[in-house]
Amino acid sequence: QLRLVESGGGLAQPGGSLRLSCSASGFTLERYAIGWFRQAPGTKREMVSCISSSSADGTPFYTYGAQDRFTISRDNANNAVSLRMTSLIPDDSAAYYCAALKTSNYCSGYTWSEFTYRGQGTQVTISS
Repeated sequence: QLRLVESGGGLAQPGGSLRLSCSASGFTLERYAIGWFRQAPGTKREMVSCISSSSADGTPFYTYGAQDRFTISRDNANNAVSLRMTSLIPDDSAAYYCAALKTSNYCSGYTWSEFTYRGQGTQVTISS
């Protein structure tokens, strides 16, 4: 069965850190562009970060406000992609989703619905 599963969400205090993980089963993640999206209640789902496939060029993408706080990286040995989030703020609270798309293009130009495989999400809540 081909699927993505997110983990690592939870409750953190402002200024704290979380590491989200996106694990795949049934396919090899390094061949795919991976996007991390988030959606807070009443808002549109937005891309927070993405990383192109291992065979493609390009630095990771980060949405405005995340570039100095979030780091996306691959863990090919475990067929996973992580999103390290630091200096968390309440506005980071949302459901976070990962998605995979087999493309050699740069990853940031794709919407959620264009990704082939999409996870069910993990909740992140930032509160004191």
